Amino acid sequence: MFRFSKTLDPITLFHSPSIQASTRTLNILKQASATASETATEDQASDHSTHAKKQRGEFELEVTTSPPTADQLRSILDYISPVSGVGGQSDKVTYGVAQLVKGARDADDALKKFKENNENFVRPITVDWVNGRAVIGDNESEILRMVRQLPAN
Repeated sequence: MFRFSKTLDPITLFHSPSIQASTRTLNILKQASATASETATEDQASDHSTHAKKQRGEFELEVTTSPPTADQLRSILDYISPVSGVGGQSDKVTYGVAQLVKGARDADDALKKFKENNENFVRPITVDWVNGRAVIGDNESEILRMVRQLPAN
């Protein structure tokens, strides 16, 4: 019988090694990824169906020191917005635009300031592209809640 491998959900860390919070975030994500891999292997060996239904499992951790593209920034702005319908609002953490792009007053201003100087983009930012969520900073409980959340589909 053929078994198609499932593509893993991408979680991206916009990282800056010189920032302590960013290094801490990377360590949190690496640990969460390793734990998810162990759980996935365990689930294949025995029936942990109730546990498996509650958590995402493995994910693909993408770490980049590059700033996001303009399209990615627009998506992240949507994800952090309190009025965004993406990913549901029930347990989503929201942020002010200035927390994502230094000195920005609104989304349009954020895009403008980012295009002027992409160093205005604040790091670390962890982004779940599938569920439309983002966490700014190194808040461990929020990062873990985000990476463990099941995909919305």
